[in-house]
Amino acid sequence: MNIIIQYVNMDSSESLSNYTKEKLQKLAKRYDWLIGCDVFFKQDNNQKEQGKICNMELSLPGPKIFATSTEKNFEAAVKETINDLDIQLKKRKQTFSTH
Repeated sequence: MNIIIQYVNMDSSESLSNYTKEKLQKLAKRYDWLIGCDVFFKQDNNQKEQGKICNMELSLPGPKIFATSTEKNFEAAVKETINDLDIQLKKRKQTFSTH
């Protein structure tokens, strides 16, 4: 799976990139038909406690799948976003298997 990570208006982090890639590779092992993922990290300065935003867009056969989450830190945002994607992928897999 091709993974592209972008940091919007903030410095990049090698450890966060590695953490994100590791989590996405686990997802790719379960769903071998995934093509790629675009990941965007942003910081919302208006929110004091929760301002770390993670957006993910999965490319796969059919329509793309999107998920986003806002948490206290980026690692928690990545985990929550991937959980949301996993739920959507399970639903998509069920529609594949019924045809």
